[in-house]
Amino acid sequence: MPSNHRIASGRATLAAEVVGSGDPVVFLHASVCDSRMWRAQLDGVGANHKAIAYDRRGFGKTRAEKEDFSAVADLMAVIDATANGTPAILVGCSQGGRIALDAALWHPSCVRALVLIAPTVSGAPEAIYPPEIKGLLARLKEAEAAGDLDQVNAIKARLWLDGPLEPEGRVVGQARRLFLDMNAIALRSPPTGSDLDVAPAFHRLGEISVPSLVIWGDLDFPHIQERSRHIATVMSNGSGHALTGAAHLPSLEQPADITGLLAGFIDRCPGRQG
Repeated sequence: MPSNHRIASGRATLAAEVVGSGDPVVFLHASVCDSRMWRAQLDGVGANHKAIAYDRRGFGKTRAEKEDFSAVADLMAVIDATANGTPAILVGCSQGGRIALDAALWHPSCVRALVLIAPTVSGAPEAIYPPEIKGLLARLKEAEAAGDLDQVNAIKARLWLDGPLEPEGRVVGQARRLFLDMNAIALRSPPTGSDLDVAPAFHRLGEISVPSLVIWGDLDFPHIQERSRHIATVMSNGSGHALTGAAHLPSLEQPADITGLLAGFIDRCPGRQG
């Protein structure tokens, strides 16, 4: 049965869920979602391992007073509270991937392996957008300036769930409803303070030697696909996997495929505890 945890880190109380037992696998959500984006993966991975997901500051059920903070320190608080001193496999999507990469660089003894889905990387080159995407981003900026949060949410669903060059509404049903609910909470969350983790990591990716799988969708932003391929290439023990027909959030679009990729990767990782 899943267990819910409240983990203190600075002036925040991080809401975490743990499913199963065994080797720890920690899930880090994207900045337009919360830990619910991993529902299918928590249940699938938690059948044979200890699957852990938490809401970052400003997301989901986590509560935080405004203060400058370290997202990596928050992650380490979760690992300390749930992993029983065992190095964890980190699974991060988008901004969650950035935090996972930073943790692998700063706390290598705590990280057994990485799964990065369309990861952001601090210090990466600036994105170059085609004209069609520039138009959508301009609409997003106008909606944000007008304070129209419903319109902001709708445009972000188009960009991140459908894919920026795909028709609006390509992804429907429960996946879209869940995205809009998760991102609505994030959009309306009070300010949490500044993340202090700003040291560039892009030029240090070659220092990461743990087994690493990078996944991206072929409907995602072109620069994110290119960056994902680069990360998979420059990490010394990295591999890449492109998903057909998926954008930035394949755990919502293709949950069974992502769960299967995770399970296979985890089972191949050296250092399994039991």
